[in-house]
Amino acid sequence: MSRTAVEIVAREVEGVQRDLEVLKKFPQVNCINIPDLMRYEFKSWNAAKITNPILPTIPHVRAMDIDLTKPLPMIDAFKSAGIKEVLVIAGDPPQDMLTTVYPTESVDVIRKFREELPEVKVYAGLDQYRSGIREELYKVERKAQAGASGFFTQPFFDMRYLEMYADLLENFEVYWGVSPVLSMRSKGYWERKDKAVFPKDFEPTMDWNINFAHKVIDFIDATDSGLYFMPITIDIADYLPKIYC
Repeated sequence: MSRTAVEIVAREVEGVQRDLEVLKKFPQVNCINIPDLMRYEFKSWNAAKITNPILPTIPHVRAMDIDLTKPLPMIDAFKSAGIKEVLVIAGDPPQDMLTTVYPTESVDVIRKFREELPEVKVYAGLDQYRSGIREELYKVERKAQAGASGFFTQPFFDMRYLEMYADLLENFEVYWGVSPVLSMRSKGYWERKDKAVFPKDFEPTMDWNINFAHKVIDFIDATDSGLYFMPITIDIADYLPKIYC
């Protein structure tokens, strides 16, 4: 059965509650995905305490925040909130020398979750742009061997590229990322920072982005896979009604 996750950013309690009220209006949305951002003190698993009773919630955990010599710091929060899923990512390096991080890799944290919270389903990140396809597929295999049950991708903007990856990952549970890009400046950012691939017919318009989202929705319905909306530059209250009108 296809499943749709929507990412919300947990800046503070009020914002999370506001986004939750929006998502409750869309029965097509099956779960919430909450990144754990270094610039905010509000942890993803604490935000999940608010959302998980209403919609199954998948908080992010950054591998670089985890000290492998100590128990997972979010164990009690996961258990008290009934959180049953997590997305483990590598995390971006801090911008200063004051933030403590560790040389911990995603596979280490995936394995640690399987050992310390075996009832929690672990997902891993998949970045289809950062390296060659063969290298990324090797990372997928390593994460799966460590205990990852599925994968969340970076945003796709080209159906041909998505379908190629879908063919290579047919034996895995995958949530295909979609994120609206509404300016040439934003397109340049994705190309420069993340090496994203855009099709020749791309247009930085809402109509183009909504049409692409509909193509991915049709794809996940046909393949029983997952969809991961990341409305980074637009409020979900403006974005979702245009998709599910």
